[in-house]
Amino acid sequence: MATDQGSIGIKEKPEYLLELDGLKKYFPVSSGWFNKEKKFLRAVDGIDLKLKAGETLGIVGESGCGKSTTGNLIVRLLESTQGKIIFEGVDITQLTEKEMHRKRSDIQMIFQDPVSSLNPRMRVFDIIAEPLRTHNVATGWELKKRVYELMDNVELDRSYSKRFPHEFSGGQRQRIGIARALALNPKLIICDEPVSALDVSIQSQVLNLLSRLQKKFDLTYIFIAHGIPAIRYISDRIAVMYLGKVVEVATKEQLFQHPHHPYTEGLISAVPIPDPTLRGNKNRVILEGDMPSPVDPPSGCRFHTRCPYATEKCKLVEPQLTELESGHQVSCHYPLNNNRNL
Repeated sequence: MATDQGSIGIKEKPEYLLELDGLKKYFPVSSGWFNKEKKFLRAVDGIDLKLKAGETLGIVGESGCGKSTTGNLIVRLLESTQGKIIFEGVDITQLTEKEMHRKRSDIQMIFQDPVSSLNPRMRVFDIIAEPLRTHNVATGWELKKRVYELMDNVELDRSYSKRFPHEFSGGQRQRIGIARALALNPKLIICDEPVSALDVSIQSQVLNLLSRLQKKFDLTYIFIAHGIPAIRYISDRIAVMYLGKVVEVATKEQLFQHPHHPYTEGLISAVPIPDPTLRGNKNRVILEGDMPSPVDPPSGCRFHTRCPYATEKCKLVEPQLTELESGHQVSCHYPLNNNRNL
């Protein structure tokens, strides 16, 4: 016999941990005589994304495409202009500041620049302990024990707890930031270009650390980057952004084997190939020109001003994000065929 779950207060677990529905963020800008002309910078202009618990969604695109703004919207460091951010079935854009304060223990962020994200006047112990104190999670010996456990998890010697951030290398400072993000046992961590400011050798160490921590604590990541290699290494699925829009979403394998959007093709083509014997077989696709201004984006497809395959339709009609095959969506009137040699 069917059970009326609503009558006994049992809530069905949502299929997705996070859903972005029509998310927009416009920043007002002024121009003209005496700044009377009001315009808007469309940093994020209507994106839809879904994320299951335990997976890593990579968001990639050129600087200025809106990927970092998206991350800031999810943790509500910025307030959205329009749309929904549904976390565990709850639209967190509707939560009060007090309600969001409690929810932030489940959603944490690792920032791009470990120098500016760490308080230079605080010792490492206090930096990691700060969220635990703010949310009244632990005090006294329990607090000390928890901080040392977090340092162990990110492979920092416990003796470093008395030092200040300026005494560490970039990689070590990022480990401090990761430990702080882990402090409240979050379900979702937004990684906002966490390795872009690090040396290449250190990047791989941090990426490996994030992968180990994900398996150990069953974490869910949104990994934001402009570098294809890092995105390819750590992501399960990848969303490609261009000028505030998501233009392609696919699994890692689908995206790199058969990219369907010309912009994705250009990003992948730009990645250097170390082996010269393989380099000659690759067709290079050069993205001409610069990204247009998000204050005055092009009509129709926003990529048509740089697309080598654009037609008159691309200039007039905006394409919608459409699923071409299971798990692979693209926003393009003329998706690339699967036989293109990349």
